[in-house]
Amino acid sequence: MPRALMVHDDTPRARLETLDESQLPERTVRVAIDYSDLNYKDAMAVTGQGKIVRDYPLVPGIDFAGTVTDSTDTRFAADDRVILTGWGVGERHWGGFAEAMRVDADWLVPCPQPLSTRQAMLFGTAGLTAMLSVMRLKEAGLGPGDGPVVVTGASGGVGSWAVSILAHEGFEVHAITGKPEQNAWLEALGAHAILPRADFEARGRPLESTQWAGAVDTVGGQILANLLAQMNYSGKVAAVGLAGDAALPTTVMPFILRGVSLLGVDSVYIPFDRRRAAWQRIAALPNALLSHMHVEEIGLEDVTDHAQAMLEGRTHGRVLIDPRR
Repeated sequence: MPRALMVHDDTPRARLETLDESQLPERTVRVAIDYSDLNYKDAMAVTGQGKIVRDYPLVPGIDFAGTVTDSTDTRFAADDRVILTGWGVGERHWGGFAEAMRVDADWLVPCPQPLSTRQAMLFGTAGLTAMLSVMRLKEAGLGPGDGPVVVTGASGGVGSWAVSILAHEGFEVHAITGKPEQNAWLEALGAHAILPRADFEARGRPLESTQWAGAVDTVGGQILANLLAQMNYSGKVAAVGLAGDAALPTTVMPFILRGVSLLGVDSVYIPFDRRRAAWQRIAALPNALLSHMHVEEIGLEDVTDHAQAMLEGRTHGRVLIDPRR
């Protein structure tokens, strides 16, 4: 009988429970979960901040990787290693903060060699989103020789992976962070320069002096507006998050006078082929990138405390969850 962290609409909200197999959703593939991870959405679901969870009770966890134990879908068989990210899992459907879960086959991708399930969750939705952002920028024509690329929210999950992957791809990466204590770590990830977040928070002019060939933005709001105003001619910005603000107080000037492109990046509902291609590219990255990533590994009973710490900005890098720990 698998253990799971269940959230309820009463107190205490998050409870570690032992589930009967009959309580698992009636879906086509059962996966024994090796690892999950803690994302910002997970932190909101666990603590009740935001409207992430609408139906109770629910097992949160938008990511997991593990091994198929049984399947009624011919695409997967027992002992297949699989990854799940997105599709509303951990929000509308029971997710990965459990020792086992039943899910739809459509939500899964094979875990490509030589990536282990633990390594897959070191990337998780954060690493997948970062890789999709880099793919989007390069497909739009951005190359390392075009000039510096800036990453906002650089000490977070998506931002730190974006810094690491872009640096590996040969780009000159400038990292924006509000956590100066993480500067040395960001430099170890490959950041060429570290910039304080406060320099980008004040409202600027519709167009500023050009500085950036590309950008990966995880925060939105005024910071994204200021980056758009600072982009080089034909600059490209991948927008992936709203950690700061969902609003975008900008003008059309960067787009019609400098030909700037604002590229949306979704990691939740991307089609299977695109998702698999991104994971294959992740699997091809050198292990050295993993060695610099800051990782904290916890068990299910530690999730609530770490979720609160994440919402308060007291975490950085990746929080990995071993459900059997």
